[in-house]
Amino acid sequence: MADRRLQVFHAVAKHGSFTRAAEHLYMTQPAVTFQIKQLEEHFDTRLLDRGHGKITLTPAGELVLAYAERILGLSAELDSRVSEMTDELAGQIKIGTSTTIAAYWLPTILEGFKRKYPRVLPRVVVGNSKLTEDSVAARDLDIGLIEIVTEQHTIERRSAARDELMVICSPDHPLAKFDKLTAKDLVGHPFIDRDPGNGIRQIADEFFEAAGIAGSEITLCAEVGSLATIKQLAAAGLGFAIASERAIRRDVAEGRLAAIRLEPRIYTPLEVIVPRDKFRSRLITAFADYACDEFARMAQDKDTVS
Repeated sequence: MADRRLQVFHAVAKHGSFTRAAEHLYMTQPAVTFQIKQLEEHFDTRLLDRGHGKITLTPAGELVLAYAERILGLSAELDSRVSEMTDELAGQIKIGTSTTIAAYWLPTILEGFKRKYPRVLPRVVVGNSKLTEDSVAARDLDIGLIEIVTEQHTIERRSAARDELMVICSPDHPLAKFDKLTAKDLVGHPFIDRDPGNGIRQIADEFFEAAGIAGSEITLCAEVGSLATIKQLAAAGLGFAIASERAIRRDVAEGRLAAIRLEPRIYTPLEVIVPRDKFRSRLITAFADYACDEFARMAQDKDTVS
């Protein structure tokens, strides 16, 4: 309901880029430029300085941004309150999620939630857990589904469930013959690691550290952000990796990968996070509740991988 020009201006100011604002708003860059031009013509003053590849706010732009944040916040609250009076959840919800959750947990969550509330429009941003955490803290996202335990005081977290982490490798790999593996058993074997900021990478680092194994003792094969690529590399015999049980079920069942439990067993947390001090609509609360319940249900309903 808020002025579209203010929405676009707010996105450009927050992202510091016309391109990133266009991606965030699902608009073309020329359309974003046009909206900013219209707003500047409305106020008859320049709101943004564009120079040296960087966008900065003019003093007038700083003032407009402060009011835009208040106006957009009130507009969102108004939409939510009216929706609550009609007793039907509707509207847009911005969800951030880690890559593993996006691939192996989120589809089931979204399908069930959309069937229950068909007028809700989820907009999903996929990144690693740290990126999602930071975006929720910055209030660029309404809710995050991540695999790390946040310590940011501006975020409210709910521990929904957990998923066991296992070693994966080719069925022909020397490690595949073991029933369980300690950190010391893995030393000397090429390791396919996750990208920095990934929740599973953080847990794997802590697993090796707890066993007294320094990073220099680990034979790093590659750092990869895509779990699908990691599984392909492991299946091809390039090394071992550590992945969540839910993400490897089909590959193990079809014989592409072997999965071996770690000793001691380790788990990735499944966390639902929201900004602590942001106005929280019934839609955000309902989605957080639903996601927590579905995480717990799916975590309990799993096959044993051996």
